[in-house]
Amino acid sequence: MWKNKMAVVDIETTGNAPKKGDRIMQIAIVMIEDNKIVDEYSSYVDPQQPIPPFIVELTGITNKHVQGAPLFAEIAHEITKRLDGAVFVAHNVQFDLPFIQAELELAGFSGSWHGPLLDTVELARVLLPTTDSFKLSDLTSQFKLSHDRPHQADSDALATAHLLLQFIKKLHSLPLVSLEKLGLLSVYLKSNIAELFESIIEDNKKNIKDLPYNMEVFRGIALKRKPDAKMENNSKVTIGEPEQVLESHVAFYEKRESQLLMIEQVKEAMNKRLKIAIEAGTGVGKTMGYLLPAAEHALNGKKTVISTQTVQLQEQILLKEAKMIQNITGDHLKFALLKGRNHYLHLLKFEQALAEEESQYDVVLTKMQILTWLTETDNGDVDELNLTSGGRLFWNRVRHAGWFLGEDKDPWKEKDFYLNALKKADDADIIITNHSMLVQDTQRSRPLIPVYSHLIIDEAHHFEDACRRQWGKQLDYIHLKYTIGQLGNDRQDLLAGRLSSIIRNSADHNSRQLTEEMVAELSAEADAAFYQLSALLKSSITMKKGQQKYTLSIEDDIRENTGWKQVQYAFERLLDNMKKIDRILQSNLEIVKKNKEALSDSKKAVIEEIHSFLLEWNEWIQSIRLFFIANDSSSIIWLEGDIRSLPGSLSISSRKVHVQNEINDHFFAGDKAIIFTSATLTIDGTFDYFLKGLGGDKLNVKCSIYPSPFNYSKAVRLMVPKDLPDIKSVPHDEYVELVTDHLIAMGEATKGRMLVLFTSHEMLRHTYELMKDSGLMEDFVLMAQGITSGSRTKLTRNFQRFDKAILFGTSSFWEGIDIPGEDLSCLVMVRLPFSPPDEPLTKALWNDAKAKGENPFKEVSLPKAVIRFRQGFGRLIRHENDRGLIIVFDRRLITTSYGSHFLSSIPSLPVEERELDSIVKEIEHWL
Repeated sequence: MWKNKMAVVDIETTGNAPKKGDRIMQIAIVMIEDNKIVDEYSSYVDPQQPIPPFIVELTGITNKHVQGAPLFAEIAHEITKRLDGAVFVAHNVQFDLPFIQAELELAGFSGSWHGPLLDTVELARVLLPTTDSFKLSDLTSQFKLSHDRPHQADSDALATAHLLLQFIKKLHSLPLVSLEKLGLLSVYLKSNIAELFESIIEDNKKNIKDLPYNMEVFRGIALKRKPDAKMENNSKVTIGEPEQVLESHVAFYEKRESQLLMIEQVKEAMNKRLKIAIEAGTGVGKTMGYLLPAAEHALNGKKTVISTQTVQLQEQILLKEAKMIQNITGDHLKFALLKGRNHYLHLLKFEQALAEEESQYDVVLTKMQILTWLTETDNGDVDELNLTSGGRLFWNRVRHAGWFLGEDKDPWKEKDFYLNALKKADDADIIITNHSMLVQDTQRSRPLIPVYSHLIIDEAHHFEDACRRQWGKQLDYIHLKYTIGQLGNDRQDLLAGRLSSIIRNSADHNSRQLTEEMVAELSAEADAAFYQLSALLKSSITMKKGQQKYTLSIEDDIRENTGWKQVQYAFERLLDNMKKIDRILQSNLEIVKKNKEALSDSKKAVIEEIHSFLLEWNEWIQSIRLFFIANDSSSIIWLEGDIRSLPGSLSISSRKVHVQNEINDHFFAGDKAIIFTSATLTIDGTFDYFLKGLGGDKLNVKCSIYPSPFNYSKAVRLMVPKDLPDIKSVPHDEYVELVTDHLIAMGEATKGRMLVLFTSHEMLRHTYELMKDSGLMEDFVLMAQGITSGSRTKLTRNFQRFDKAILFGTSSFWEGIDIPGEDLSCLVMVRLPFSPPDEPLTKALWNDAKAKGENPFKEVSLPKAVIRFRQGFGRLIRHENDRGLIIVFDRRLITTSYGSHFLSSIPSLPVEERELDSIVKEIEHWL
């Protein structure tokens, strides 16, 4: 059936809801027989309604294209003839099929489609588990398939057909053991992929091939074989003169004096074991500015650790700049990426999970993704995978947490990804990690990061907050309830029941029971405790119109509240229950450990999973003690929740107010060189604020600034609207309406290509909805963080895909996104990025500054806002030839005395005050 006839269908429609009257305006069907394309059919369709401007922008199909086209009823017979007896294939079947069913019904063709369905999105998730996008255009690009007119049915159907043939080819190339396991799981998928697997398994059994040389089967699971260790190359290599090296290896290299100076300064710091801070503006070439000296020292046996803010930046350095260094040194240097152990797959746990029958969709899909991934991955690192949110929960079961029974009892020890990562780090000359891992490692009795001579902290403006976050704690209702759900009781086939079963079958029956009543009581106490917290939050906040998310700092006045006493009692009861269960499980684990030699591998996997569970359980216990029993004056504690969904959205967090002593103890002790670097470390040209966060005057840190080489005076115009009032002088709703009017006018002038940065998600949502509802933006694609689905990376990529797009962002969008060239021509900052004064950490730091007799605004709020402003400013010009406008709606930039601190911290530019009409004309003229 699968080889004989497949109908690959794509449609373009006037909207996304056939039940609301949206209609098909183009249809295409590509027929595949015996894995060959044998026929193509396409037609425009008269939808009998105007095509919305957004759909015209998306597809390029206008009302003229469908004028005179047949009605669907006129081609319905042609459609059904092709679909008859075929497998219905589409890229997102659940979109295409309901539309075709509805149209056939309108045309008088009764009855629903009952044939087999194949969804290429679902198949892509299984076969391409590491791809970051399952959009058709991204997948065709990945396979280098022709796809000349995305969002037109004939082009999309043909591209989907070619993609399906690639998937079938990949399925044939997978090891038979993987196919058989995937086939068993695929019966729980939403489309009839199981029948495709069955067909391919039959084919492969008739023609069994040897495994590829780079693959092996171990304990019934196929995985990529570890590459053979390279022979040590002991020949002497030197880096050479930096300028000549860069000229030879960097494409389109242009000499940057500041980069060469930075290289020399980093080299000196490493030679003399100095502590330095370098601000290197966009375009200086900061990464190579520290990597070249690090490589030179590594060739002389000095290990360097590089820490970045994000995992993405970690990987970017490894895939780009580190590759260049390896080319320069002829692969003499070894680089290693090192992350926390919970990033890595625990193979014994996964083997056990695979043996369990499970029909829940996300679990099945994730198991299938991991099976495919194991034939491809060298690292076993979850960041390679594109998992659903349900898949993330499954990952928590099979991720690494060390060993309870000892690694020697793990039959997968030789294949273990985590041990392999540690070995790579131990052997590496340069280790790339992230701030979280670096700071977390200071808490371990046996650090995972090997001893090193030099430490480079990139994106160093985040380092103080990274320390606060890692040395803090968090507790949330949903996670706790999920953890309790994993536990179960002795009668259930969950963790406690599996442990009990192992003990019952062992020689020693002296175990303690975890009864149904105990777990029910635990769950009830968790509910009661978080309901008390919810009541405290509701009673302690002042509700504001339009606001749903609230925070509440747990300060002395709250602690004296009778509501807090009730919360404490509730959490003390919960804590007692948790400790009781911890004692029972720990005791039962020790019983099992005495007989560990007799354990089967599947039972070992259960024990290791329970061990991981108890590590997390003890984290919960420690957090509850800190929040509700101990009185830690060095930390701030706060509640956070969405008033519409309590207690489900509720979390409680803690952060240390001051981390300078810990930073000194953990990072400044000893004689290693430390290089702090970022594009934004200074305010008003001084490092005072940054250094204060690390420990202030006690530190002997040499500081240097290397400004961006870009000519901002020619590339950027900076404007402030004259006709916007001061934000505090008018009601909030009125201000948002004025902001919306300005954004609509500017968006039309820039033809999209505009990034709008907010400091409040409420204001972002309100503005987005007003622009949507205005009816004036129908030609534009509006995308908003937290409203439009997708990660920051996905939203940024989609913004670049459309010609007339406007992207609304807050928080993380102020930095770290890279949109070079004409894709971004206008950057709007709606407000200066001050943290809300009632934000818990800001509030605590204000109180601390007041206690010291300092000006809290000047010492706390202003520096943070200036750094964030500088990061936002840096989103516009990413390369030398970029140009554009920055429009700051917040008139405080020019009307207040502190506005000068913002302006003096960016490249020197005239600030143009203009009426809206003048700004619009200038945009049209300049762009």
